Amino acid sequence: MPPLSIHSFPSAILHVDGDSFFASCEQALNPKLKDKPVVVGKERGIATAASYEAKSKGVKRGMRVSEIKKLCPNCIFLPANFETYGLFSQRMNNIVRRYTPEVEEYSIDECFANLSGLRRPLKMSYSKIAARIKKVLEIELGITFSLGLAPTKVIAKIASNWNKPSSLTVIPGKDIHLYLENLPLERIWGIGHQTSAYLKKLGVYTALEFASQSEKWINSNLTKPHQQIWQELQGISVLPVEHQTQRNYQSITRSRTFTPPSNDKDFILAKLSQNIEAACAKARRHQLAASQIFFYIKTQEFKYYGAQIKLKQATNFPGRILNLIEKYLPQLFSPHKLYRTTSITLSKLKSNNRTQMDLFGQAQQSIKLAKIYQGIDRLTSKYGKQTIFLSSSLNPHAVNKHSYQPLKQNVALSGKYMRKKLNLPFLGETR
Repeated sequence: MPPLSIHSFPSAILHVDGDSFFASCEQALNPKLKDKPVVVGKERGIATAASYEAKSKGVKRGMRVSEIKKLCPNCIFLPANFETYGLFSQRMNNIVRRYTPEVEEYSIDECFANLSGLRRPLKMSYSKIAARIKKVLEIELGITFSLGLAPTKVIAKIASNWNKPSSLTVIPGKDIHLYLENLPLERIWGIGHQTSAYLKKLGVYTALEFASQSEKWINSNLTKPHQQIWQELQGISVLPVEHQTQRNYQSITRSRTFTPPSNDKDFILAKLSQNIEAACAKARRHQLAASQIFFYIKTQEFKYYGAQIKLKQATNFPGRILNLIEKYLPQLFSPHKLYRTTSITLSKLKSNNRTQMDLFGQAQQSIKLAKIYQGIDRLTSKYGKQTIFLSSSLNPHAVNKHSYQPLKQNVALSGKYMRKKLNLPFLGETR
């Protein structure tokens, strides 16, 4: 079979994939978990992720805890901590950006990077650049990664999955046909079971058979997305690395579910404070400020109590938002009820550069706070989340903090939608 492309790297696309990412993050944070079977998803009762040690025992994603215990009695079950995984993901993307600004954050444990044209400035071949990125990622994050380097995104994705875990597979254009020859259709990124079944009915069974079809045949039998995949398999890059950061957020929400439930008001406030800090940090990253906030607390019986508050001055400083929530929380909280979830939504977001500042000292105070949080954000980016945080985010000493584990967060529901859905009161507006 002749090569599908005669050019090795008309473009150079790198795919970075974290190996068993969630479980690996837990092992990196706790050295005692190294080389042990770890399963994430304790709070749901099913495996969200599993370490390779657990996978070797037959553990698969979606298995129930009871099934896992039969296969692997010594498995260590942990609740998911998506806040931590998000931090690892952010650091992964930032490390790759040291080598190229064109990085697409495809998912929490994956990214694409365009290395095209960087051989001369970095004084390395594309393969050496990829190897350097892999080495730095694993040294700094303490987990392994599988990388794929190829002329297109689709081939790069095939390459990163070729020899997992902890691998670097390079597929130059002239060798694409060697990797596609016996590759099942289902292993091609973007081709699902239905498309695979359809192609088999047409007599196409492997990735190479698919890539070898004529353009006329492809256009007659398939739609545009699969036509693009066909081009990518031939070494023609038509799917760009989407590296533009999203900035048009309508709202930013952070939620936290904890166990066991609590009726300690200080503890509930600490959880709200953590949510506020996380939401404000994201707003500052995207140079946004909130003109309205919405927060709620949820009981063990799944009843919601919350408030929507309009702000006189748009802000992304957590202290200002916390002061308002402390004012309204006593109206919503009852010591006779157990609470399991807290949530904050920043809405009516506007560019922080266009935010109007108040007179009578507010402008000067905002400038000082902005400088303080610029320094905090730099430290957080370098040393990790909660390097510096509000004292209100610290769990009260009266509460056994080790018994409380974060379970859920990043609930993407707008404050307006939630208030309408849950029939919550509108409690006030700052004057």
